[in-house]
Amino acid sequence: MKLSLLEKFDAFSEEDLLKVDMPPEITGNLSTRIKLRPYQIEALERWFYYISKYKKRPSNPHLLFHMATGSGKTVLMAALILHLYKRGHRNFLFFVNSTQIIEKTKDNFLNQASAKHLFSPIIRIDGKTVDIRVVETFDAVSNETINIHFTTIQGLHTRMRDPKEDAVTIEDFREFQVVMISDEAHHLNAQTKKKLNKNEAKEKLSWEGTVTDIFRQHSENILLEFTATADLNHQAIKEKYHDKILFDYQLKHFREDSYSKDIQLRQADLPPMDRMMQVMILSQYRLKVAEAHRIPCKPVILMKSRTIAESEENETLFASMIKELSGKDLQEMRVASSGDETLSKAFKYILDDRGVEIDDFALELQGAFGDGKIVNVNRPNDLEELQIDLNNLEDHTNDIRVIFAVNKLDEGWDVLNLFDIVRLYDKRDSKGDKIGKTTMSEAQLIGRGARYFPFTVPDQPHAVPEKRKYDRDVKHSLRVLEELYYHCSHNPRYIVEIKRALRKIGMEDENTRIVNLRLKESFKKSKFYKIGYVWVNERVENPRDGIDSLRAYDIRVPFTYPALMTGRVTETSAFDEEEAEESQTSDGPVLRSFRLSDFSRSILDFAMDSNHFFHFVSLKRHFPFLTSISEFRGSDEYLGVVD
Repeated sequence: MKLSLLEKFDAFSEEDLLKVDMPPEITGNLSTRIKLRPYQIEALERWFYYISKYKKRPSNPHLLFHMATGSGKTVLMAALILHLYKRGHRNFLFFVNSTQIIEKTKDNFLNQASAKHLFSPIIRIDGKTVDIRVVETFDAVSNETINIHFTTIQGLHTRMRDPKEDAVTIEDFREFQVVMISDEAHHLNAQTKKKLNKNEAKEKLSWEGTVTDIFRQHSENILLEFTATADLNHQAIKEKYHDKILFDYQLKHFREDSYSKDIQLRQADLPPMDRMMQVMILSQYRLKVAEAHRIPCKPVILMKSRTIAESEENETLFASMIKELSGKDLQEMRVASSGDETLSKAFKYILDDRGVEIDDFALELQGAFGDGKIVNVNRPNDLEELQIDLNNLEDHTNDIRVIFAVNKLDEGWDVLNLFDIVRLYDKRDSKGDKIGKTTMSEAQLIGRGARYFPFTVPDQPHAVPEKRKYDRDVKHSLRVLEELYYHCSHNPRYIVEIKRALRKIGMEDENTRIVNLRLKESFKKSKFYKIGYVWVNERVENPRDGIDSLRAYDIRVPFTYPALMTGRVTETSAFDEEEAEESQTSDGPVLRSFRLSDFSRSILDFAMDSNHFFHFVSLKRHFPFLTSISEFRGSDEYLGVVD
């Protein structure tokens, strides 16, 4: 199969062909609080090259940005809208599968009072002020504004099949050039996964079919898809996006680049109420550690239930526990948890180091987690009303500390100060080596909650606020602000399954193991233990700056190939006493010398295509100055000199 679009642009990136200064329509019009991260800059650089220089670009581009949850896809959307406006595009269709994501995105795009507003207060492009307007149709819209129609994919599908007056119709897309922006785009691939009969294949009456129909209405429409979870292991999905994935930045890279919290799995063989009490104490511990370092942080807890009825029951149980909480309850919890290193550390810090009386701590918890601090998002009407609050949990005016939910927040929820997820049920749906659907959705929720809470500290003045700072100092008190705790009941089989799911989505290393090493008392008294140093090294990628030819690797030429098999067959009698003599006319071994560059291009290309090592993307890693396959094939610095 020919190189995919992603492989081509990976090669362009490695050759530094994509580097470009960010254009002023982006740098001058995004919110001043937004500092583009390196991977976001690379995604935009790929877009600039694709839209301006890529010779094989179709007139109606269809692209996918495959980016991890929490990596700032919405920021990228805002930057692309600004750039596309500069290029003459005025009409934008934003669609997603969830109403709550629509409301969140509207708030981020339009509400200048929001802490997550994406644009500067005044947008100026080419010296003119540009407004962003929400429109119902693209008929009679201003040519001097960014016109956005927000809709769910379900609503869009219905309107296309059953047009209404004063609503967007299929005719709008025939007449007007539109940029289509699809968030959580993996929902569009249900049809691609199915085997269709002839009639279904012809009509494709689905969300995916509707989007395709709209996209094809105008020869210069653009379709930009964004998702963190494209099922690229599915052959049909993989084929669909072979020439469409422009940028791939998955959760594994996001975590390895230190932009996520570290995940800790906590098992407790306790009833739900005791586990809820534990997590409440740990949450308040985080708050106090942050306060001690003058970091404004209000930790949030997500209590996850299996059903709405169970969620409401757990909410009632939690509220009752808070109302009746006493210092005696906390003391009993402290004694019972003496073997729990994390909880014991929290109690010690609050009660001993900070000197808080245990009865006062109980009153403090009642105030921190009492009335007005708890929400349940399982009722649809409540969720719509709460959407703005749920999108701004980090605000100092937002009092929410605990959220009870089933699955309403599994997608489209942007939260940085979620530090605890409590699984209040003990069902498993994995079978054998197959990861269950529920387990995978739980892993994806953990990935969503693992967004890093940015902060600065005096001891690391040059550290990036949005990155982990204590991977090499896990005993530091602030490490607790870099961790997400996933609390569940004691179920070893489930832990194995959730770890497998986390590895699959990239939130856990394949080979990581935690090993407790016990030191002898005699060693602890030694001088080496008390004042010695342990040096830790790390692997640094070899940039191969001096590698400009085969000779740089000390590869010797000419290359001698072992004797080739000729297919020659001889027969002798096993009992013949006379030695068989070689016929004077038989063909013996013949040595011949060839220069690789003398072989035809088709032969060399076939041989190189048969071995992935000789694909350009691979060669470029080993020979950073290589400019093309042709150079590798014919230059005297490479294969051209090989005999």
